[in-house]
Amino acid sequence: MDETASVARDCRGVGEFLGRVGDKWTVQVVVALHDRPRRFNDIKRQVGGISQQMLARTLKALERDGMVERTVRATTPPQVDYALTALGQSLSDPLRRLAEWAVAHRAAIHGNRVRYDASH
Repeated sequence: MDETASVARDCRGVGEFLGRVGDKWTVQVVVALHDRPRRFNDIKRQVGGISQQMLARTLKALERDGMVERTVRATTPPQVDYALTALGQSLSDPLRRLAEWAVAHRAAIHGNRVRYDASH
């Protein structure tokens, strides 16, 4: 395999992963789980605006990627906790920094958009 094909394959793989990790719901769920395991409804409260269906999909995708571990406790009714795995925790820190950057710069970005839109 030549180097160009290898780079193209790597870019597609990274692009697919970044598409999932860069999703707004994934970022917020990972940040919500950073400090401790949480139950489904606790995560839903932490991640404002997410639907139950979207949260279930996001958690399932994170579990599939090995970022989240789902633990079912044998109680009545069963209790389910979600926690970041070591892999998920390693992603959590950069995502938290990205979220902090976005909050710190959102006013500047909004101002830039308003100026741009007014001039175009």
